[in-house]
Amino acid sequence: MFSVISSLSLLAIAARPAAAWGNLGHEAVGYVAQEFLAPSALAFVQSSLGSTYNESLGVAATWADSVKYTKGYTWSAPLHFVDAEDSPLSGSCSVSESRDCGDGDCILTAIANYTTRVAQTSLSKTQRQEALKWLDHYLGDIGQPLHVEAYEVGGNDIDATCNGKSTNLHSAWDTGILTKNIDDNYSSSVTTYAAALTAKIKSGAYKSLADGWLACASTTAPASKAKARRFLGPLSTETETDSLVGLVGAATPATPKARASAAITPLACPLVWAKESNAYCCSVVFTYTTDQDLCTGTYYTKAVPVIDLQIAKQGYRLAAWLNVIFDGDTSLP
Repeated sequence: MFSVISSLSLLAIAARPAAAWGNLGHEAVGYVAQEFLAPSALAFVQSSLGSTYNESLGVAATWADSVKYTKGYTWSAPLHFVDAEDSPLSGSCSVSESRDCGDGDCILTAIANYTTRVAQTSLSKTQRQEALKWLDHYLGDIGQPLHVEAYEVGGNDIDATCNGKSTNLHSAWDTGILTKNIDDNYSSSVTTYAAALTAKIKSGAYKSLADGWLACASTTAPASKAKARRFLGPLSTETETDSLVGLVGAATPATPKARASAAITPLACPLVWAKESNAYCCSVVFTYTTDQDLCTGTYYTKAVPVIDLQIAKQGYRLAAWLNVIFDGDTSLP
């Protein structure tokens, strides 16, 4: 059974070549998160990542993309996204865990799995470090609207132009629009960009919004109605209306083959975040016109604030998530 599922997963992987946010976006998420870590979370991040990653979530954030097509890690490629089978061109955007992640092999269940593993002291230092790096990356991925969208393979099959160069819609959102924004406004520096987003959270335009970003922050309280599920099996119950959830249970194995017999308690927070990102597919992402350059004009000016917001938001949420795990509270202003 697993070999069949793996083969199907690999076929799906081949159709989704782009990586959410690209290196710049993922690094920015990590650098933002680093600025809001509570003492115990910060200590774990620094000791776990060590000098290899300059003790930084920003540096470590791209690891998950760098290994997903390498031997021993190809199983991880489907975990970077969830294919929402909705209808964004008709204005109907939605994400359902049972509909869109029925086999359990998607970003929603990946976040649940590695939330457990990063806190599991019975695991090796290497295993816990990898769990941290997966979370560092996946909390960035889930904020990219086209990583929670199935239409035209998450926009990969839609030809587009960015700054006069041929690309596709997914890549424009991953890399093109963000790169132009950072080049034009932040001296081509991702750390300068991340610092600007952090300042907006602490004292600027995002300060009044930040509390709302943490409507889902508990990793210990079980979701009402939530039941354990098989990672590669059907979801036993939907949790889409739960606002606060947690993961309860023993550590689960790292790979799909090992997870096939392991139970994952579904989390509502990743689903809430995915729905939030997916909504932008209806309001912004698919509003381009034929032959429009997506990195100029009105489309670009509409997309940049969304990308900035999503990166800042997911960095803040990543910090809160780790703070709850290691310090018992979000510990955020």
